[in-house]
Amino acid sequence: MIFGFNTDIKQESTVYHVQSEAREGELLLQTQVFVRGRCIGKRAISYADKAKSAEFTDQQKEQILRDQHRMVLDSIRDGKLDSVLDKKDAEALAAIKELDVQLINTDSVHNERNLVMKLKVTESGTGVEGARLTMRFARAEKAPFYAQVLTDSGGTAEMKMEMEESALTDSSVLVQASYSGRTATRKFQLKKVEA
Repeated sequence: MIFGFNTDIKQESTVYHVQSEAREGELLLQTQVFVRGRCIGKRAISYADKAKSAEFTDQQKEQILRDQHRMVLDSIRDGKLDSVLDKKDAEALAAIKELDVQLINTDSVHNERNLVMKLKVTESGTGVEGARLTMRFARAEKAPFYAQVLTDSGGTAEMKMEMEESALTDSSVLVQASYSGRTATRKFQLKKVEA
C-alpha cells in the first residue's frame, strides 16, 4: 500500500510544506519540510525491524507516519522545527535566513517639499548590501508612482521625491525587497503628523 500526507502550514511569514511518505524500498518513514520549493530538512525513521514481524500491518505503518507528520507540524507551530529534524538537516535549517524591510525614519518622511523614505533591508537582523527595493507610491485619485533603489553596504537605501505634504494624506507606499532570489514586502501608510 502506498500512502502519504501533504500539509501547508504558515508560521509567522513563512509557509512550510510538509510531506510525509513511506519509502518502501528503503523501509523508511520519511517526513520532509520544504520552504519555497527547497527542502530544508527531514525526519526519517526505519521500520526494518518491525517489517520482519508478520504482525506489523500497513495500518500500523500508516499510523506511525501520521504521528510523525503531526509531530513535525506541531514543532513548526511551536517554533521548534530544528529540534525534530535529523541533525545534519537541523544545521541546514539554521542557515536559512529571513529577509525583512523596515522604514527607519518613521517620524519624519516629509522634509522641504520632499517625501524622503529611509529603508533598511536585513537578513536575520543584519543589513544586506545590493538588495533591490521597488517602491509603489499609491496616491488618491492619481496614477501610482514607481521608484527603484539598491541598498548600500549597511543595508540602507533612501528614496526621495518632490511632493507637497498635502499629497501624503490617504497615501501608501508598497515596498518590495529582493535579494538572493527571496523577497519581502511591506506596506507603509502615510499620514501627516500634527505638530
